[in-house]
Amino acid sequence: MEHAAPLAVPLGQAEVFQALQRLHMTIFSQSVSPCGKFLAAGNNYGQIAIFSLSAALSSEAKEESKKPIVTFHAHDGPVYSMVSTDRHLLSAGDGEVKGWLWAEILKKGCKELWRRQPPYRTSLEVPEINALLLVPKENSLILAGGDCQLHTMDLETGTFTRALRGHADYIHCLALRERSPEVLSGGEDGAVRLWDLRVAKEVQTIEVYKHEECSRPHNGRWIGCLATDSDWMVCGGGPALTLWHLRSSTPTTVFPIRAPQKHVTFHQDLILSAGQGCCVNHWQLSGELKAQVPGSSPGLLSLSLNQQPAAPECKVLTASGNSCRVDVFTNLGYRAFSLSF
Repeated sequence: MEHAAPLAVPLGQAEVFQALQRLHMTIFSQSVSPCGKFLAAGNNYGQIAIFSLSAALSSEAKEESKKPIVTFHAHDGPVYSMVSTDRHLLSAGDGEVKGWLWAEILKKGCKELWRRQPPYRTSLEVPEINALLLVPKENSLILAGGDCQLHTMDLETGTFTRALRGHADYIHCLALRERSPEVLSGGEDGAVRLWDLRVAKEVQTIEVYKHEECSRPHNGRWIGCLATDSDWMVCGGGPALTLWHLRSSTPTTVFPIRAPQKHVTFHQDLILSAGQGCCVNHWQLSGELKAQVPGSSPGLLSLSLNQQPAAPECKVLTASGNSCRVDVFTNLGYRAFSLSF
């Protein structure tokens, strides 16, 4: 097992240093490998850990099976977002995105393949990149974060082809409407904006906090998570977690949860959400809370559903956040065990 410590420490203090690191760790991002058998997790120290889901889920699994097979230092700051293509792991930190070959990572050859920085307005600007989104039909990657813009990068050439401007503050989250070349973005300004990639323009804006049934002024107006399923969108953050009909810009269901939500996704006939608090929440579309499944972290920032058809035996939900652990749910209603840095 390989570990890259970001700071040099005296040998006698290494164990204490690692224990303190784990105590104060936050896992911001996750991504499943193309084969579906491995999970990458990125933390606030710039490290990426690779876990073997197949080994951890094996009937012969031991405690060591729940530890990383390799850990490497990827960014100087936190790893805020990650996605995987059919060959590459893409990771984002402060001001840049990096590409890594999954095949080399699994051989423990953790050398970056490339790095790219969007064309920021000044050379001194190093905004965090909070969200990455793959657009398969374009073979492109969309990056968004602290400079309030959506940057599109051609994955074949590595060049940035356009920047979409409209948000007045940090962008926290992105979602793709797969049936049409449209992208949703949510940010600190309280707006969800819909962009048509064919014309590179904003075509719809929903200012969630201005709707009385969604507004929670004591939490702020920021949008921290969103997901879309055809004509429907669910989003939350400062405002209440709410299901919207996009065509009519109408809120149809306000979910009865006080804690701000940081991640949300559609799954079959359910909506899964997580945020402040240790639970993964399972919602009916009608707003009924079907289940609250506790995890091991005091707050959750990332949910990942492994639905790779190549590895049906590794079909799990994983959840991470304000701890050094990644909870593994072998079915949606039960936390089986935790992976740990």
